[in-house]
Amino acid sequence: MTRKTVTLLDYGSGNLHSAERALVRAGAEVTVTADAGTALASDGLVVPGVGAFAACMEGFRAIRGERIVGKRLAGGRPVLGICVGMQIMFERGVEFGIETEGCGEWPGTVDGLHAPVLPHMGWNTVRAPEVSRLFRGLDAGTRFYFVHSYAARSWDLPDSAPGDVMAAAAPLVTWAEHGEPFVAAVENGPLCATQFHPEKSGDAGARLLRNWVEGL
Repeated sequence: MTRKTVTLLDYGSGNLHSAERALVRAGAEVTVTADAGTALASDGLVVPGVGAFAACMEGFRAIRGERIVGKRLAGGRPVLGICVGMQIMFERGVEFGIETEGCGEWPGTVDGLHAPVLPHMGWNTVRAPEVSRLFRGLDAGTRFYFVHSYAARSWDLPDSAPGDVMAAAAPLVTWAEHGEPFVAAVENGPLCATQFHPEKSGDAGARLLRNWVEGL
C-alpha cells in the first residue's frame, strides 16, 4: 500500500523532529519543508507551532503560509494544526496586551487562560464528540500532553451535539479544562487542529495521528 504523503510545514516555529517521527510512525511519508509547491501537492499538511502567537504568525506570513493553507482548504485538502499551529487558525491572538491578526479560518480570539497555575503543562483529559474521527478508538478518559498558557476559550461557530443528524457537516469541537473550559481540538471539514501535542502524547497521540493519516 502506498504511504500517504504529508508535508510538515517549516516556518521557523515547531517541534519538527518529534512531529516528523510521530507522523512516520503513523504511516506517512513525511517531507519537512517551507516549499509551497510541495505543501500544496502532498496528501496532508501539518502546521506545527510553539512559542508566541505573534512570532508564529510572523514566520508563517514570511513563507505565505496563509495562502498555502487557504488554497489547500479551498480544494478540500486536509490540514492539521498543532498547538500554536491550531491557535493561528483563529481570527486573532492577544498576548501581553498585544493583538495579532491570525489566519481567520475560524472566528474568535486566542487569549490567556484563567487558571491558578500557568502554563498548563502536562497530561489532561478531553471531551470529544462521539462521532469524532480524530479520536476514534480512544476512551473518554484518555490523556493528552499540553503545554500552553493561551487558548481559544470560546467557540463562535455552531458545532454539533451528540446524535446530531448534521454532525458530518458541522464542526466537531473537543473541549478540555484547566481553570476553565477551552478548545482542545477542532474537526472542521478538511481543517483539523489540536491544542495538545499528539507527537508527545504517547500511544494516544499516535492513534490520533494514525486516524488523521488514514483519513487522507
